[in-house]
Amino acid sequence: MSTDTLQSLFAYKAWADAELLAGLAQLGPEHADTLHASLRTLNHIHVVDRLFRAHLAGEAAPFEATNTVETPTLEALRTEVAATNDWLQAHVRGLSPAQRQELLHFRFTDGDAGCMSREEMLLHLITHGAYHRGNVGQRLKDIGIAPPRDLYTRHLHLAYPQRRTS
Repeated sequence: MSTDTLQSLFAYKAWADAELLAGLAQLGPEHADTLHASLRTLNHIHVVDRLFRAHLAGEAAPFEATNTVETPTLEALRTEVAATNDWLQAHVRGLSPAQRQELLHFRFTDGDAGCMSREEMLLHLITHGAYHRGNVGQRLKDIGIAPPRDLYTRHLHLAYPQRRTS
């Protein structure tokens, strides 16, 4: 996969995360249960992003599980997600083709050994996040609220409007 494609996917991820978090900020107090469940899911995405960020950076795992005991506030999560997405985008920009293929050995939170290329790890974060954002979108639909249109094609046409005219 090209660096340009990876950069595009991580720009999409940052955009989709921000759109969904902004949408959740519009929920009223009558939807507190939906907001809490959604924050738990989005926090799970964030924790997994941070775990793989640590693997990519050769650092110790910042968490012992794939979610935290306490649920962060929406604003705290929004800040942390944005910072992690910024880091991921910068990391992708700095990778050479050889680095993308480099195999990294690590431990999953359950203690099992893992070995993935940097590129595989990065693609895991893209697909993992999209899957769980879809869960949150379904929760919103269940309470009669249209979720943000979390589509890569939509992101591309917003980011590159000239593509609509060619």
